[in-house]
Amino acid sequence: MRTPSGSSFDEPFIAKMRHQRALSGVSPKEMKVFESVIPLKSRQAWKKFAVGKFESKEEFQSGFVRHVETTLARSLYNCDELAAYQAASQTIRDRLIVSWNRTQQNHSLVQPKRIYYFSLEFLIGRAMDNAILNTQTKDLTKAGVDEFGFRLEDLLEQEPDAALGNGGLGRLAACFVDSLATGQYPGWGYGLRYQYGIFKQKIIDGHQVEQPDYWLTYSNPWELPRYEISIDVMFYGTVDTVKDEQGNERQVWQNGDIVRAVAYDMPIPGYNTESTSNLRMWSAQPNNEFDFNKFNEGDYESAVRDQQRAETITAVLYPNDNFYSGKELRLKQQYFWVAASLSDIVRRFKKTRKPWSEFVDQVAIQLNDTHPTLAIVELQRLLVDRELLPWDDAWDIVVGTFGYTNHTVLPEALEKWPIDVLGNLLPRHLEIIYDINYRFLQMVGKRFPDDWDLLRRVSIIEESQPKQVRMAYLAIIGSHKVNGVAELHSELIRTTIFKDFVRIYGPDKFINVTNGITPRRWLLQANPNLAALIAEKTGGYDYLTNLGQLKKIEKYIHDPEFQKRWYDVKRENKERLARLIKSQTGVEVNTEALFDIQVKRIHEYKRQQLNIFGIIYRYLQLKAMSPQERQKVVPRVSIFGGKSAPGYYMAKSIICLINMVGRVVNADPDVKGLLQVIFIEDYNVSKAEIIIPASDISEHISTAGTEASGTSNMKFVLNGGLVIGTVDGANIEITREIGEDNMFLFGNLAESVEEIRHHHLYSGKHVVNKKLLEVFKTIEDGTFGSPDMFRALISSIRDSGDYYLVGDDFDTYLEAQNRVDQAFRDRDSWNSKSISAVANMGFFSSDRAVDEYAETIWNVESVAPNASQS
Repeated sequence: MRTPSGSSFDEPFIAKMRHQRALSGVSPKEMKVFESVIPLKSRQAWKKFAVGKFESKEEFQSGFVRHVETTLARSLYNCDELAAYQAASQTIRDRLIVSWNRTQQNHSLVQPKRIYYFSLEFLIGRAMDNAILNTQTKDLTKAGVDEFGFRLEDLLEQEPDAALGNGGLGRLAACFVDSLATGQYPGWGYGLRYQYGIFKQKIIDGHQVEQPDYWLTYSNPWELPRYEISIDVMFYGTVDTVKDEQGNERQVWQNGDIVRAVAYDMPIPGYNTESTSNLRMWSAQPNNEFDFNKFNEGDYESAVRDQQRAETITAVLYPNDNFYSGKELRLKQQYFWVAASLSDIVRRFKKTRKPWSEFVDQVAIQLNDTHPTLAIVELQRLLVDRELLPWDDAWDIVVGTFGYTNHTVLPEALEKWPIDVLGNLLPRHLEIIYDINYRFLQMVGKRFPDDWDLLRRVSIIEESQPKQVRMAYLAIIGSHKVNGVAELHSELIRTTIFKDFVRIYGPDKFINVTNGITPRRWLLQANPNLAALIAEKTGGYDYLTNLGQLKKIEKYIHDPEFQKRWYDVKRENKERLARLIKSQTGVEVNTEALFDIQVKRIHEYKRQQLNIFGIIYRYLQLKAMSPQERQKVVPRVSIFGGKSAPGYYMAKSIICLINMVGRVVNADPDVKGLLQVIFIEDYNVSKAEIIIPASDISEHISTAGTEASGTSNMKFVLNGGLVIGTVDGANIEITREIGEDNMFLFGNLAESVEEIRHHHLYSGKHVVNKKLLEVFKTIEDGTFGSPDMFRALISSIRDSGDYYLVGDDFDTYLEAQNRVDQAFRDRDSWNSKSISAVANMGFFSSDRAVDEYAETIWNVESVAPNASQS
């Protein structure tokens, strides 16, 4: 065969090239060879019919009708809202894929260093609204579906929230992949494609009940199944020592169970850019569908058992690990995900034909919490066992590749795995962990020969019963940078839980990168009217990629007309939330009242119990007032939302108490219009987009020193809500940016917490706050249902040391709430505070956070679309 350029290749080579074209990941050299092999006529024909991006309403409508009639096999006469949503999504996805293909091809040509973000959660929310906003096609999409008789708002409601995460960890990851694409960084996210996710929360008789979240019932039009990209992942097996041809011994892990990881890709569009990143999620499938011999013999259950066992790995986010089987399944999830992701990354690197010494110049991997820590061990295994690199050379590559983000200062929250569980499931990895630990402790022993207890404290292996692997310690040792996510958090990990490692490695390894949020999702998408008002005063929507431009609205803080328009936007958002509450609970809330909101994962350290105890005390005060006194009270609607872990009894008790208090308060004519208590079930990203813009005040009241950062506080303030909170996490930096006059702070400081706890436990003088005791008495009198339901919750504070300092902070909490009431009475002053707060939120963009990661940890640079062709 002769190519148009005159070169000739034999048929086997041509066949090989055609086969290569079917695979993912092509090197620049191969792309040039393909171009020379493919005849000019074929390339011209391809270019003539290449898919383009719709740029007009008519082009969108053409794609819409095509997908209704061919993809969905429907017609004009049976196209309902679900079909219309799916067709619109497929049309918009087609547009994204064009940009996605160009972005990935450009990265293959340029060969930049890439960042891979490993997170067990990606709480991305709905994709369609985000896609049409980031591609700036919302207006033409709206006009296009309108002519077919559909409202865009109704179609958006058809999309279920992707059940790929639970709380702040997953939402942070989603913000980061958005910012990676918007900043044109060559970056991918890697996660798991959960079939059911966490769970769907129902509130029945006041109690949380978990139900499966069938989010994939009608398939997911935003994902691209990549069945050709499948990777075998092994569990169990044996480790054998073999000799190579040179007589060198090496370890071989073999004879284990194989599960296949199949890739599903989700294009992530950047805002106002051609750059489209990728979120690759892995789904577990059996290596063999079923045992046909057993099936023919009538043993049907055994025949499909392997399939069921494999699919279980990616069925549910965070399987219950109270039992051995649950621990093993959760560990399986973590290894399955990192093994498939690393295999994919290594395959892509090997396509470049670069030497292993350049791996760290091409690849950066960020570990989002300890869940992906096994990636450190797996990469060392691949380099030593498969690529036959010397141990030290491999380890230098590993450390240079990984960065670790810590998300907790609570020692009990640091992940650990029992030796027997890890060794049974991953025998070779346990050997490597012991080798890593041995070399690390040797280094520590040489540097600190007189401190034998230091070796015990920093060992990866915890000598407990049973012995456990400390995953956070492994993450620190195997990474070149460790970062906290707020200034206080980063300082606390340096001075408390990781202080020994700071002594060993020095302070430069431990840095801070304060979290951020994407203003595209959390302002433009969630609060379009406020976004438009800001754009009018800042000269356009450029502030969405340069959030510091919010400063321009500062000059309107005391402008009466601007204040009125600002207030009107807030009122409309409160009315929108009121409709959601009415549809969910049947309760009509007073939209002129102060909306006091606390929505987040239910946990004792986040102290929803402090909030509900404060509400009970407020209720008791209202009941004791005369009708004339009540007329002077600021009306308030207290709104909660969030999920408890299924096995977390105390958190479930808090949910129950909130609902029982709401049942009593909302039906009491004495406080009608003055106090209402609402729990919004099944809190998720889509509901957050309605709840957050409606807030007047939001509660971020964790015990000081326990919240790493928090990002919901950033979302609330960016939407014009003020904060009542402790001096904890990102509250500190928010206060610094927006001013203490615009925050309502209370409570003990982090440096006092341990001393107070010690005093509670050992002095014998733990005296519970009298006002709180009054609240407890009301609960125990049966005012809110059977007191047995709340006995443990009360006892944890009154009788068991009050670990989270609810009683110690109760008075200052009530005092702060009084300050909120006083400030809210002056609506003009309140609006000024709200405007001022938003104007000074520029620092809290995830774009800024990603830029800091890129500069200080990853050493990656942005790549403009089609830079190779400029």
